[in-house]
Amino acid sequence: MKIQKECFLLKDGRGAVMRSPEDADAEKMLKYLHDTARETDFLLRTPQESGRYSAEKERALFAKLNADERSAMVLCLVEGRIVGVCQISASDRIKTAHRAGIGIAVLKEFWGLGIGTRLLEKITDIGREIKGVIQLELEFIEGNSRACALYEKAGFRTVGVHPNAVRMSDGALRHEYLMIKEIE
Repeated sequence: MKIQKECFLLKDGRGAVMRSPEDADAEKMLKYLHDTARETDFLLRTPQESGRYSAEKERALFAKLNADERSAMVLCLVEGRIVGVCQISASDRIKTAHRAGIGIAVLKEFWGLGIGTRLLEKITDIGREIKGVIQLELEFIEGNSRACALYEKAGFRTVGVHPNAVRMSDGALRHEYLMIKEIE
């Protein structure tokens, strides 16, 4: 689903833009994917896995998401740089069409500036537009208290745990927690 461009101010006064991805964003997205994976161990993607992505694959993904009425990607850009991304994908299966999964990440230097909050507000609005969706779902890795606090502030609640679901870079196993938000 393609969304309308929206401008807002960060807590530090800089301007930011939220919008759907465009073909010209592909190279910037590759840098963003690598940088976010490098700066935190709380993403499932690692820096080593960044080589799986290519500008061509990113453009294909953008086109698919922009054309799909049950999915969307929202970029947050500051001074033309991708600093945050939030994606929603709703099931098209009869028994799970009421559910939509969310993924979100913000570059570390932009934490605490309101980007995560704005992205989650926007993706929640998009979720309400997707026919039949009444529940948003996301996961976070044990120890990621900043993300948990953001999600709780946005109205998500923890409903389950997947024990030892993620092996961290130091070899430690961490739980993954499921959170949901009803949007009926």
